[in-house]
Amino acid sequence: MLEERRSGEERFGEEGSCEKRAAHLALIQFESVLCDTAVNVEKACRMIAEAAAQGADLVVLPELFSTGYQLDIVGPRMPELAEPVDGSTVRALQDAARAGGCYVVAGLALTHMLAGVAYNSAVFIGRDGELMGVYDKQHLWALERFYFRAGADCPVFDTDFGRVGVMICYDMGFPEVARMLALQGAELVVCPSAWCAEDMDVWDVNVPARALENTVFVAAVNRFGEEDGLVMPGHTKVCDPRGHVVAELTEEAEGVLHAHIDLGTLAAARQTSPYLRDRRPDLYDAVLLP
Repeated sequence: MLEERRSGEERFGEEGSCEKRAAHLALIQFESVLCDTAVNVEKACRMIAEAAAQGADLVVLPELFSTGYQLDIVGPRMPELAEPVDGSTVRALQDAARAGGCYVVAGLALTHMLAGVAYNSAVFIGRDGELMGVYDKQHLWALERFYFRAGADCPVFDTDFGRVGVMICYDMGFPEVARMLALQGAELVVCPSAWCAEDMDVWDVNVPARALENTVFVAAVNRFGEEDGLVMPGHTKVCDPRGHVVAELTEEAEGVLHAHIDLGTLAAARQTSPYLRDRRPDLYDAVLLP
């Protein structure tokens, strides 16, 4: 099914290639049920299947989709809600990716080596259902620092349409994260989020800024819903390497944003906006100071 669906498409070529490298993104603006992992995962897998049936190459779910985000409620239960990377939620997502022949990125609470020590993470799953890797959120917002351990790595994942990096929500407010991903070759950065209504002005600045300053596509996937007073209004969006919004869910409701991007346009964009080429690392020592 995978080869049949992608026949005739031009694949990811050598670095510097100008061939067309189109990707169909399906960004799920998900509404979670607090602490009900089974319900959330079943719905997510159904939505992945629907997106794959419409031709999605990459399906992205938001931050902590499987548990909900409101940490006043979810936080104290994190020791029981966080799962190992080989747990039932990740296995279900792997099955959904394999069945749909699509890549899947999903935000959820994971444990790694130490049981009971949770990370606010995102898994990256290949078309064949293989777990390609995990990103752990580096910058913890507010109550998160009481329930999660911060991550330290910025992996970039090779796909058949280009190189993809991941950051999570509050990470997007720190230009260093997206820059580290870009310097490692990321061409598309996805950002699963649970961004609250009162900070949407910041959301509308950060998404295009991270795209423009790194000449990458940024796909920022926000949650929708109200969780015990915490309102997350969505406004999932995709920005191109010029910082232009090329697709957005403007309706504040659960839904799926379908966006078509071409990573083959990056070479030209980086000629006209050569921010990465013209960096002056010799001047940036102060950035490294505490």
